[in-house]
Amino acid sequence: MESEELGDLLERFGLSEKEIDTYLAILEHGESKASTIANAADVSKRYVYSISEELEERGFVEVDDHAVPTVIRPVDPETVVDQLTRSVEAIEPELRSRYTTSERGGEEFEVIKARQTVLKRIESLLASAETEVTLSLPAAVLPRIRSTLQATVDRGVLVLLLLGGADEEQDIASLAGTASTVRTWDALVPTMLTVDSRHGLLAPSKMLTSSTSETRAIAISQPQLAPVFVGSFLANYWPTAEERYVTTPAELPRTYDGFRNAVFQIALHRATDTRIQATVTGSAVGDRELDSTLTGEVVAVRQSLVRPVTSTLPIENAVEIEVDGERYTIGGPGAFLEDFEAESVTVERLEE
Repeated sequence: MESEELGDLLERFGLSEKEIDTYLAILEHGESKASTIANAADVSKRYVYSISEELEERGFVEVDDHAVPTVIRPVDPETVVDQLTRSVEAIEPELRSRYTTSERGGEEFEVIKARQTVLKRIESLLASAETEVTLSLPAAVLPRIRSTLQATVDRGVLVLLLLGGADEEQDIASLAGTASTVRTWDALVPTMLTVDSRHGLLAPSKMLTSSTSETRAIAISQPQLAPVFVGSFLANYWPTAEERYVTTPAELPRTYDGFRNAVFQIALHRATDTRIQATVTGSAVGDRELDSTLTGEVVAVRQSLVRPVTSTLPIENAVEIEVDGERYTIGGPGAFLEDFEAESVTVERLEE
């Protein structure tokens, strides 16, 4: 690295040009008198005494003023770098907390260059999830984000996890709690994340498996585009992967703001021959005249989230309920083929 480049980096940590020249002179000469440093840096001896005290407070040098004349010695660079690293790491949480409390003024698309940044962004998005997550990533990355995934599941979020490049002898017990359901594929798949159908991230698998990869990831925050990622995940990757783990049905009654989460739970309970009643709130589709709230027994479910698949299309998620002898099909946000578009669903057990 050229001296000019090193100087630019040190300037980012608050050192002025004269301070940088003085510090570099101290590094090059080792333990020295102020006069030696002054001559080397082309500054006054008084300035050397003054700046050395400031550099000592920052942890860059040590000043022995008990010696006559005063001796200045550089602190080991490894120690200096460690101190700077800890300072930066301590700053990051505070910067991030302030950054996320304000609205991003239209920054809906971002290119991410660093592997660590992608991993941190995945964890950050998972931590913010409220209703549902779809995620495909290399199996080798799972240990890094396992605890964040478990915390997301524990909040009641639907998590569909696909692990690419997975060993056929993958320990099923190790997958418990990491997602609502886990599927594996022996081939590597792109890293694809969606959160609440609002945020998305897409990266080549190599970006997370190789430290030397020069590939890039993209992150979006657009309600209009994120569902496209969800559709690609459910239509192109999820159906071909092998189902390896499915959570147990949640205790009822429970209300879901995420429609896919409600469909998932209904499918799990119906698989155990449990009669289910659903109360849906929302609005009728098209010119149908229906109340804003419907309550009835679930008589059918169409989904491909968990096996056995009951839908005709991979992205189809719907339930059919019977209300006073009439049957109505219920879809989620954006429903147009169904009779009713649900905003929330309360699922409860029907007593025999």
